[in-house]
Amino acid sequence: MFTEFLTGAALLSASLVAPGDVGWSLWPSEVAPGGEMHVETYAAQGNGCNPAGPVTSPGFAAPIPWPLGGNWGHHGGTGTATTRPGTYTATFPCTDGRVATATFTVAGTPPSSVTPRPSSPSKPRPTTMPVPEQEQPQVSVRPAGAPQTGGGGLAVSFTE
Repeated sequence: MFTEFLTGAALLSASLVAPGDVGWSLWPSEVAPGGEMHVETYAAQGNGCNPAGPVTSPGFAAPIPWPLGGNWGHHGGTGTATTRPGTYTATFPCTDGRVATATFTVAGTPPSSVTPRPSSPSKPRPTTMPVPEQEQPQVSVRPAGAPQTGGGGLAVSFTE
């Protein structure tokens, strides 16, 4: 069923691609930092192509190779997004000379390039050492009743 969904999604995305563009899928379009990314193309359908190299992006932890294959020239792979929030472009070359591109977003607020100043000055260090609290004596408790040693249910006696 999942394969049928992917095939249908690929057919749909290929029909929406302008001539000369590469029909391929990169999802999700918005991913959590360090989240999983998926890529696929179908060389024999629509404007798909045979990849000539991995999918690369500064938004990936590493380039995404194409280890998955199948009918209709299917190529697919899975990778990991970077942990740095922002919008990124992913690309890969096709064997016919075209270059496929798509954008995606790593969720979150990108860090600013300026380090903010602290809003309040740091607290001054104390000039004297704090006085340790007096230790309280331990309260003794006397046990009440006989010691609990178990019921002896597992005790075994052998006689000859």
